[in-house]
Amino acid sequence: MSGASIVADLLSDTLTRPTPAMREAMAQAEVGDDVFGEDPTLRALEERVAGLIGQPAGLFTPSGSMANQLGVRLHAGPGAELVADSLAHVVRAELGAAAALSGITSRTWVAEAGRFRAEDAAAMMVTGVGPYQVCTGVVVVENTHNFGGGTVQSLEEIRAARRLTRAAGVAMHLDGARLWNAHVATGVALADYGREFDTVSVCLSKGLGAPVGSVLLGSAEAMAEARVWRKRFGGGMRQAGILAAAGLYALDHNIERLAEDHARAHRAAVAMADAAPGSVVPDSVGTNIVIADVSAAGWTAPNFVAAALERGVRLYAVGPALVRLVWHLDVDDAATDHAVDVVTDLLAPERTARGRTGR
Repeated sequence: MSGASIVADLLSDTLTRPTPAMREAMAQAEVGDDVFGEDPTLRALEERVAGLIGQPAGLFTPSGSMANQLGVRLHAGPGAELVADSLAHVVRAELGAAAALSGITSRTWVAEAGRFRAEDAAAMMVTGVGPYQVCTGVVVVENTHNFGGGTVQSLEEIRAARRLTRAAGVAMHLDGARLWNAHVATGVALADYGREFDTVSVCLSKGLGAPVGSVLLGSAEAMAEARVWRKRFGGGMRQAGILAAAGLYALDHNIERLAEDHARAHRAAVAMADAAPGSVVPDSVGTNIVIADVSAAGWTAPNFVAAALERGVRLYAVGPALVRLVWHLDVDDAATDHAVDVVTDLLAPERTARGRTGR
């Protein structure tokens, strides 16, 4: 990087670093061997998250991808399929893990901004066809939706899908990596979302600021089976209570403050829409993620990202013309002000197009 140092790092909310108080909680954690089920801090975290999400039991995993893949594996064995929208993290950003690790195929539908509709899932499911077609084992819903721009899914649509899937004998898995954001944005209880699914994954290392970890939730029987598969996938851990202590601290201190990230993201979206109408629809920005179309201002996404980086703002290109900005607890008001100044200046129509398309 030849320009300024990074002032606003909006690449992802996975960048959050543990605070001194969280580090102290980690240092003081009581620990045991989790492969033998003997880590008391980890057990406490699993029980607490299960209670919050409205599920009977939980299983800590080192990553959200592992939590999702364990959930999918519980419901769809080799030769079965999962169905999800085409932007879903489980099919777009987990490196084909369902196929590579479990022999599960995937089919998708197109959903605007990743918005879930029960009728789309119902139209995709295939059941009761014997040896003639691939049968659907699980429908995956992502809430909030990452590549959709932080979209919060409708509880009514989820409930409608639950009725349809239950009747068809198809499971539902919730990729709830940012379910905390959906809860804070809508006021819907976490358990009201969680109870509608057979399994749920939630992430502690994004907006909540823990350095590592997700939790998979479901029935006690399902979590016992998932524990076996976690070991097979290489996810068995020893004194992981050090990590669990960070998660417990995050639950105590960092859920409600997500509203600050949402407010900063919305403020930036309004400013970007003013600078380049059509680049962002501010009313669609309800959580901590903004996805902007920079093409109308003459940019390709990679060139826009490079230009912003030269001015101290790190972004992520999610398509040829789309740029993602993600707010988190390490981006305060001052950093947001700087980011807004940079991106609106780059988007402003009066700026020369020279250099934007690489010509």
